[in-house]
Amino acid sequence: MSPAGGAISLLLGTVLLRLSTTGLHQRYVRVGMGPWLVVAGVVVIVLGVVTLERTLPGRHPHADHGGDGDDGHSHLPRVGFLLLAPVVVLLLVAPPALGSYGVDRGAVVDVTAGAPAFDALDPAAGPVDLSLTEFSQRAFDHGGETFAGATVRLTGFVADEDDPFRIARYQIACCAVDAAPVVVRVTGAVGDPPERDRWVTVVGTFDSVTDDDIPTLAATSIVDIPPPDDPYE
Repeated sequence: MSPAGGAISLLLGTVLLRLSTTGLHQRYVRVGMGPWLVVAGVVVIVLGVVTLERTLPGRHPHADHGGDGDDGHSHLPRVGFLLLAPVVVLLLVAPPALGSYGVDRGAVVDVTAGAPAFDALDPAAGPVDLSLTEFSQRAFDHGGETFAGATVRLTGFVADEDDPFRIARYQIACCAVDAAPVVVRVTGAVGDPPERDRWVTVVGTFDSVTDDDIPTLAATSIVDIPPPDDPYE
């Protein structure tokens, strides 16, 4: 491996440590993978340091410099250092979590698969916190009977600025590469819809499932919130 490879390994390990120790890794992978990223970052940093120690010019003064026109100078593959650019950028600026751009550009979670059976919610219990996935599954389970008129609370990012607008949240199996969105339409908003990609908490009741198979929530309140630490379901 060349000095460029060692430098890349060193910086890549530093990026892994930065993402995992600051919690930014949750934008790209499952929360539970943080400790494994720390271990991987340390291993890659050690690999980079060892590589640089063995390949930097002048580290082996007693090496044979003769033969085949070798003038005794190390010829570094300087173009290899261009590979450092994206790693340095990632070290300085961490890209945000997935947002509205990908909602209509890939596969969506099939909430109608299988045969879910839920207990009915208690209308007297106050707003019930539900994931978008469970809300959607309940909507398709016996036509939404298990909502029983109960008020629910959903959290997601705004997927568009239509009226009614949609909120969404991605499901991931391991990382952002396999992410697929779950989408809910929100009616009853007063005034202009929230801005695209803003995170909101919406309280309301189940309304219906539209012709495009998107469940609808009739909102009684919509509140802007900061992006959650874990943006995925």
